[in-house]
Amino acid sequence: MLLAACSGPGASNQTTDQPGTGAAQPSGDLRVAVISHGTAGDAFWNVVKNGATDAGKQLGVTVDYNSDGDPGRQATLIDNAVSQKVGGIVVSMANPDALKTSIENAVKAGIPVITINSGGDKSASFGALAHVGQEESVAGEEAGRKLKAAGKTKLLCVIHEAGNVGLNQRCDGARAGFGGTVTNLQVDINNPTDVESRIKGALQTDPSVDAVLALNPQVAVSSVNAAKGASAKAAVATFDLNSDVTDAIKSGAVLFAVDQQQYEQGYLPVVMLKLYRDNANTVGGGKPVLTGPGFVDKSNVDKVAEYAKRGTR
Repeated sequence: MLLAACSGPGASNQTTDQPGTGAAQPSGDLRVAVISHGTAGDAFWNVVKNGATDAGKQLGVTVDYNSDGDPGRQATLIDNAVSQKVGGIVVSMANPDALKTSIENAVKAGIPVITINSGGDKSASFGALAHVGQEESVAGEEAGRKLKAAGKTKLLCVIHEAGNVGLNQRCDGARAGFGGTVTNLQVDINNPTDVESRIKGALQTDPSVDAVLALNPQVAVSSVNAAKGASAKAAVATFDLNSDVTDAIKSGAVLFAVDQQQYEQGYLPVVMLKLYRDNANTVGGGKPVLTGPGFVDKSNVDKVAEYAKRGTR
């Protein structure tokens, strides 16, 4: 009896093939559409994609990954997935209102949806099963506190995507945690030269800025270069990781990175959709499944750097 009570769903003494057990039975192959707002070549979203495709390979799930930074075209990708009658949809919501109708239509069509990364506050109301990501305002607040503890008093928060609610939440959170002066700077991540130029110009205009908070690894690298070009003493911190950021933390050019473990944001929803299809399981109890924030600095960067180089952190 004890052995039977402790056995998991895959244990050999289970009798789920007998009538009357109430167990959900899988039918056919599961195909999941992962639709993000990532832009081409964005290292962050490459890690999300790696997580989703790795989960698919391990679980025997077909994963179709598509992305588009334009909210209208992202909505069209969702509509296309619905018309193709996929078994599940995973979608990031940088601009929730633009995706609302498409997500609700997917739910009406009987397709389970899990949201990731952004828009967690709208996820349940749109009918999604769960949200996987971090609370952006909380992460921003913690980053602001760390910069305050480092003795910084004037912060430049760099927003690299217009209309991305999560990025604004990060800066608002940083403002709450930092306590000093915080100024937002809007740049376009699709124009790296202009990103560096704008940050450099802001630091030259106001030499009293002693900290820059980037919200993306590519912007972090541009921020480091901009500070050097402006001969500024501003420290740089960032959200998210890649190998360039881990190298910069090692060298001292970046103080820390806020790690939301985006590999999990690709991996976990595929697992969750498989469990839902096969066993009617849900995860989170209506609350977000949090993947962050964690922090990477000189104390732990060596270990994390190994995984960043292989594309899983």
